This record gives sequence, C-alpha cells and structure tokens, in this order.
Amino acid sequence: MRLNFFIRQCSTRQRLRCNHLLFLLLFFLTLGLLAGLSQRYALQSDWSYGQRNTLSEASQTLLAGMDGPVRVTAYARETPTLREAIRRLVGRYQRYKLDLTLVFVNPDLLPDRVRELGLTLDGELYIDYRGRGEKVQRLGEQAMTQALQRLSRGRERVVQFLTGHGERKPDGVANHDLGSFGRELEKIGIQSRLLDLAKEPHIPAATIALVIASPQLPLPPAEVQAVLDYVKQGGNLLWLREPQEPSGWRPLAAALGVAALPGMVVDADAPKLGISSPAFIPIADYGPHPITASLRAPALLPQAVALELSSPADWKAAVLLESQSRAWTEIGALSDSSRFDPDTTERAGPLLVGVALSRPRPPDSEQRIVVTGDGDFLTNTYLGNGANLQLGLNLLNWLTLDDALIAVRPRAAPDPNLNLSDQALALIAGVFLIGLPGTLLISGWLIGFYRRRR
Repeated sequence: MRLNFFIRQCSTRQRLRCNHLLFLLLFFLTLGLLAGLSQRYALQSDWSYGQRNTLSEASQTLLAGMDGPVRVTAYARETPTLREAIRRLVGRYQRYKLDLTLVFVNPDLLPDRVRELGLTLDGELYIDYRGRGEKVQRLGEQAMTQALQRLSRGRERVVQFLTGHGERKPDGVANHDLGSFGRELEKIGIQSRLLDLAKEPHIPAATIALVIASPQLPLPPAEVQAVLDYVKQGGNLLWLREPQEPSGWRPLAAALGVAALPGMVVDADAPKLGISSPAFIPIADYGPHPITASLRAPALLPQAVALELSSPADWKAAVLLESQSRAWTEIGALSDSSRFDPDTTERAGPLLVGVALSRPRPPDSEQRIVVTGDGDFLTNTYLGNGANLQLGLNLLNWLTLDDALIAVRPRAAPDPNLNLSDQALALIAGVFLIGLPGTLLISGWLIGFYRRRR
C-alpha cells in the first residue's frame, strides 16, 4: 500500500512538473510570436487632447495628392534628443506616405553642402520633391506642411495688389496695411506684387489673382476698364470693399452683380460677446463652401458694408460671410443710442458681407471672384483676431485654384499647464511624502507585531 501511494505521488509530481514546463514553453513561444509581429507590424494610437500628435486632415490630404517620392534630409549633429524629435515628426508623415524617406547628415562633415543650401541651424530639414527643395527651420507640422505645400504647387503663384490709390500694401508696416498677411502668403508659396495701372496699363498675364484692397481714391476710367477687361478675360479677383468706398467702381460692381448697401453694418449683440464696438461684426455661421469648410473659430470684421447680390446668369454665387440676425445697416452716425429704424432705408440682418462667384473658364478651368464688405480684417491690426488669418489664407488658396491646400494651424491642448495653489501643493506633499509612507510603515509594523504574538 505504501509503495503504491509513493508511485502515485511521484506520477502526480511529474505530471505537475510537465504541465509547468509546458506552460513555460507556450508562454515564451507566445512572447516570441508577439515580438516578431511587433517588428513586422506597427500599431499606434493617439490619446492626446484633440489628437494633436496626429497629422491634421489637411496634411493627410496634401500627402495623398503628392505623386512621387519625398526625401527629407536632416542636417543635425549626433544629439539623441534632437534626432529623436525629428524622427517623431517625420514619422507622422511617413505613416501616410510610404515613399517619404528620412536621412540624417552631420552638418560638420559636409560644410560645403551646408553653405550651398544656406543652412544655419542645427537640426534644419531640407525636403526634396521632383527636383525642387525647401528648407524647414522650425520642427512642427505647420512649418513642414507649408514647405510641402510650396513644393507641390509646381509653379510660382503671383498675386497682384492694386496700388496707387491709397490701397492697403501687402508689404506695409502701418496698422491699416497688410504686411503681416503678405508674409503669411509667402510661407504658403504665394508671391505678392504691387501693380500700378498708371505705369502698366495692362494686368500681366502671369497674374493668378488680382487684389483690390480698399482704395481710398477714385480710379481713372481707363484703369477701371483695365480691371473690367481682366475680369472679362477670366481673371480671378479679390475685392475688399469698405463703407466709404470712392466713386468709379460701379461698372465693376454691375459686371459682378454685387452692390454695396448704404451705411455700416452694426451688431447689437457685439457688446454681449465682449466686443467694445457694435461696428465689429462677429461671423460665427459660415456658408457651405471650400473656403470656410475648415473654419472653426469666428472671424471679426470691423466696420463692414453690407452687400446685395444680383449676379448675372453666367455666374454661380455662394454666400461666404453673413452677419447675425440682430445686425442692421446703420445709416446715421454710430452712437450708444443707435437702434434699427424700420421707417428708413436701413436693412435688418442677417446681412451678406462676403460672397464667392465662379463660372467655367475654357478649356477646363474655372474663374473665381470673392467680394467682401470689409478689408480691415486682414490688416496688421486685426489679422490675429479669431479666424481672420485662416480666412484670408483660405481665400487666396481658393482664388489661386489650390482648393486642397488650406492652411494648417497648430493644435494644442486647451490647458497644458497645471497651476496649483500653495495649499494644494502642501496637501499633495503631505499625502504622498508623509501620509502614504507612514501608513505603509505602521501597517508593516502591525503585521509583524501580530505574527510575533502567535
């Protein structure tokens, strides 16, 4: 009996040992298979706020439209943190474009090449695409995508700004000028040029779009006719109008079917939104159009004029910007007591303050025109308000026939900093530095004390 019991005990131990060994074998085999799959397939998930570590939809669309390989050369010294930051940035683009490659070069080993490219910063990127190159000095999606935008255009985009009549200048530094906006246009590959029709009676054929930026003086009939001929020949146009518009522009307004209503648009709800002047019109509801599809924040139009649309039959019109329902066209002097008067020619809101026109242009293109009731929103003073900058860039991208190349704005967490009071810091320190360790020590002593008493 004792021998049979011993045999049964040995066989039980052997079976347990075999099960244990088999479990270990299968466990390590599973780990090996998972390790092999992890080397072959990559799985990533972005849990950050607003998925700010993932490429925006605009960047993904841009990469999908780029045919051919893209080569990114990082001229960075062998600094682990810098090179890792570059890998993370470029890796986000490589997930959506498999033929985008990254190569690291120590700039100290190729000084001639660095001087040839004009590189000045450690970690600067140089992007090659279809024989063209662009430099990227700031690591980030905005700078890199803008460089890819410029490379993907294929040819230079020249936008002429009318001058000679008190217009806003795209390179001006005054508050009413568009210098900041002109610099933003250069970042996305749009070159600004000044056009004086008194010196050059015809608009150059290379002009991709003409901008009439709020002239202060009347144009001679010959110059107005030059603009009309440009529009009749299929030219793209951005017309920034103002309440106090000089005379002489009626022929162009009639040709486009966009007339300006008397007075200035004011909004009774502006003070409730924290806006000091009711003449500053917040645009929160945009029309369904490629220009405004990516806009999320409201734009702010200071001292705008309302537009009345009666486009000719060959134009397709779309509403871009519209005031709130409590706005109206104030004809008299603006004051705190100004109210809508239905017995006058004042118009009640919602009012049209921005319109897009388009029509087919032979052989297979499209003529595009945008008319807004304000030009102040793009000036150096107001460009940073709300979505003004993005709206302006979207306007020029659409006018230059780059629908997909809408500006990419950086995404950030709403509150990346955690600010704690002294009392909160003291509480956290007391709990984790004193309370928790003390609790562990006391519980350990009690456990040992009761064990010794047994």
